[in-house]
Amino acid sequence: MKILIIEDEAELRETIQKSLLKEKYTVETAHDFTSASDKITMYNYDCILLDIMLPNGNGLDLLKHLKQLGKSENVIIISAKNALDDKLKGLALGADDYLTKPFHIAELTARITAVLRRKNFNGKSEVQLGNCTINIQERTLKVNQHDVHLNRKEFDILNYFSLNKNRLITKSALAEYVWGDHIDQADNFDFIYYQIKNLRKKLEDSNAEMAIETVYGIGYKLIEK
Repeated sequence: MKILIIEDEAELRETIQKSLLKEKYTVETAHDFTSASDKITMYNYDCILLDIMLPNGNGLDLLKHLKQLGKSENVIIISAKNALDDKLKGLALGADDYLTKPFHIAELTARITAVLRRKNFNGKSEVQLGNCTINIQERTLKVNQHDVHLNRKEFDILNYFSLNKNRLITKSALAEYVWGDHIDQADNFDFIYYQIKNLRKKLEDSNAEMAIETVYGIGYKLIEK
């Protein structure tokens, strides 16, 4: 899952980032209105943590911008402002939750898990595809009730495919989703090919009733057999 932290307070931003990285999320950050606006325009996220008071602008305007772009990212407002008016405005503009500073990181993580499960998996923590069970919270894959070991990137790729079953996923979209900001440093997408190759072999060896098809020159597609 890919998360964007929009927070101008450097220490809090870094604390949240380190905590979410430990939870195996792909994390990007923005410290002001301008950089945040650029990121939400160019990229897609599973969840956005949004501070209302930002240098150069207001977080509520970013919510309006998301709505104008037709995007449906999960948004949790994190702000020191606890006025009811701000909370209602944020929720009316499409925010999914509201957390007032100061807060415990464990509570924030629980809120993130809740909104992701509610929107992406209809409240479930597991996705069933044929004889395969993907547990989003535990980051595990079982085929016919037997564990199949996946490394972090393999699971991230499979999870992304499960969210987009039967849809064409371009190499660039997959790379940007799984590797985040660091994808700009890549000269080519060979590393995706090797991760997909390893994931395919594990699915085939375990007799999984799903497969990753190559759409030559474009990308990949996850199908059920």
